[in-house]
Amino acid sequence: MNNYELAKEMYASIGVDTEEAIARLARAPISIHCWQGDDVKGFLFNRALSGGIQTTGNYPGRARTAEELRADLDLALSLIPGQHRLSLHAIYADTDEEVDLPELAPRHFATWMDWAAEKKLGLDYNPTCFSHPMADSGMTISSADPAVRDFWIAHCKTSRDVSEAFGRRTGTPSLTNFWFPDGSKDIPVDREGPRARMAAALDQVFAEKKDRALHLDALESKVFGIGAESYTVASNEFALAYAATRDIAYTLDSGHFHPTEVISDKISSVLLFTKELSLHVSRPVRWDSDHVVIMDDELQAIAHALVRTNLLDRTHVGLDYFDASINRIAAWVIGTRNMQKALLRAMLEPTKALMESELAGDFTARLALVEEYKTYPFGAVYDEYCRRMNVPVREGWLAEVRRYERDVLSNRNA
Repeated sequence: MNNYELAKEMYASIGVDTEEAIARLARAPISIHCWQGDDVKGFLFNRALSGGIQTTGNYPGRARTAEELRADLDLALSLIPGQHRLSLHAIYADTDEEVDLPELAPRHFATWMDWAAEKKLGLDYNPTCFSHPMADSGMTISSADPAVRDFWIAHCKTSRDVSEAFGRRTGTPSLTNFWFPDGSKDIPVDREGPRARMAAALDQVFAEKKDRALHLDALESKVFGIGAESYTVASNEFALAYAATRDIAYTLDSGHFHPTEVISDKISSVLLFTKELSLHVSRPVRWDSDHVVIMDDELQAIAHALVRTNLLDRTHVGLDYFDASINRIAAWVIGTRNMQKALLRAMLEPTKALMESELAGDFTARLALVEEYKTYPFGAVYDEYCRRMNVPVREGWLAEVRRYERDVLSNRNA
C-alpha cells in the first residue's frame, strides 16, 4: 500500500473523502501574478518603480520581454498542478506601438490572449496607477488637478475594456483589480476631499455596465505606503464601503494592514456584504514587504476561512509578491503550491464534526481535534494530486528550475 492509500484510509476514518478533496482542489484556480517574473518593470515604459512599490535583489535572469516572460511562465505552470489564471498589469502590454496608458486597447494584449487561449488559462487585469509622471504628485484618481484625475479615469475605463476582451477570448470572467497609491507623506488637513473626489471618479469609471460573465470589478484598499505614511485615500473603510454600495468585489491584500492585523478574520465579514471577494495573498514580513508565500499560520487561516463555510466559490484567489533575491520561477512555484497545499489541508478537515462540537459547547474536543488533525498526512494527498496532474512531486520540481536557469536564464545576462 502506498502513502496515498494509507492517507486515504486515515482520512476516511474521520469521515473525509480524499478523492472529493482532490477534485475540489482541481476546481480552485489561483490567479498567478505576472509581475514576479520581471520585478514589476513591464514592457510599456522604461521607468523606475514609484508609488510605494519596491523590489529588492538582483538575481540573474529577469524576463526582459513579453516573450521571455511567457517562456518563464510556461515552465512555472508545468510545475504547478491544476489549471490556473494569469494576472496582468497594464504595463505588460506587448506592442511595438508608442502608446500611453489611457490609449491601451485589447489589441495591445493580443499575444497574451493567444497564449492564454492556447494554454486554456483565464486572464485577470490591473490598471497600472503608479510609476508614471502623472502619478508623481502622490495622487492619481483623487488628485485635485482635473487633468491628472481625467488621465487616470480614462486609463481605468479602457482597462475595463481590455478585461472584457480577456473574458470574451478565454471564456471565463476577467477580474480587474483597481489599486491606487494615492496618499500623503505627512498629515493632511483635508482627509475628506480626496476621498470624495476618488468616489466620484470611480463612479465615472464604473458607469458603463459590463457583462459579469466577461468582466468583474474589484477595489483594493491599503493602510499606508512608502511616501504615503500618514494618509491613504483608499483606506479599508473607504474601499469596503465603496465596493459594498456599488456591487463590486473588494480586494483584501495580506500586506495592506497594520502589522498585527490579518486578512483571514476579515473574509467572512466582507462576504456578508459583497457578492464576491478578491484576495492578493503575499507574506508581509515587515508590513507590505511582499515576500514569497510560505505555509505559515496566516496562510492556513486564510484557507480555512474560505473552505470551512463554503466561501471559496465567491472568492478570487490571487497572489501578489515580488522577490528579486531568488530565482523568480521558483518563487512562482513555491508560492502557488503553498496556496494549494493550504487549501487542500482545509478541504481535508472534517469541518462538520468540528462545528458540531463547537455548537454543543464542547470546546475541549474542538481544540483537541483541530490540533490532532494538523499532523494528518495531507502531504501524501497533495503528492497524489501532483502525480495525477503530471507535475513533479515534492521538491522534484527544483531540478527543472535549475536546468532552465543553467540553459536559459544564465544567458540573459551574458
